[in-house]
Amino acid sequence: MKTDILAFGAHPDDVELGCGGTLVKMVSEGKVCAIVDLTRGELGTRGTEETRKAEAMDSAKILGVVARENLGMKDGFLENSEEYQMRIVKMIRKYRPEIVLANAIDDRHPDHAKGAKLVSDACFLAGLRKIETVLEGENQEVWRPKHVFHYIQWKNIEPEFVIDISKHLDKKIEACMSFKTQFYDPTSKEPETPITSKDFYESLTYRAQDLGRLSGVTYAEGFTSEKLIALKNFDGIVW
Repeated sequence: MKTDILAFGAHPDDVELGCGGTLVKMVSEGKVCAIVDLTRGELGTRGTEETRKAEAMDSAKILGVVARENLGMKDGFLENSEEYQMRIVKMIRKYRPEIVLANAIDDRHPDHAKGAKLVSDACFLAGLRKIETVLEGENQEVWRPKHVFHYIQWKNIEPEFVIDISKHLDKKIEACMSFKTQFYDPTSKEPETPITSKDFYESLTYRAQDLGRLSGVTYAEGFTSEKLIALKNFDGIVW
């Protein structure tokens, strides 16, 4: 399958929180997008593996992605190992994205930064011809994405660029709230966590609004880039 964008998240819901609006926007513009979750989020205080899986698939429908997979890595114990790298290499070669979106390069949850580095390294390895992979009984062709961008999560990392999601914030929030066990629910009897508060729910709007304020749009999502970005012209810039 050839995709335009392949978004990776260390846990189900990372992609929604970090770049859900961008995926909705890209899909609305005819781009083919898919998601790969590295772990099942089994260490989450609320919910179970089964509920997280169902919530992730509900969210995928809202976002409009063509596929969502889970690599079953160990939640809380991500490591930049050959085994984990090769699982991701197979996904990159399967979906052949032009752009990969990955976790924040530094964040509160240790899996986020580890996932960011793991995906970044796998993107490079996926382009090496002497690394051979087989998926579903067939040899895979090499593939290296043109760009690897990292979305922003808990920490306020300064973005190197933002994507205008002014028309798509509502859909992003809807996708996030598909994870009913994970976020704000005043009727829940489960333990409170930093992401179950009303303030965290409201932060989905006010953080996007603040990036929009700084960039001259209503709402935006921010990204960092692994390499310098060259523009062909100024057509895509919001003035």
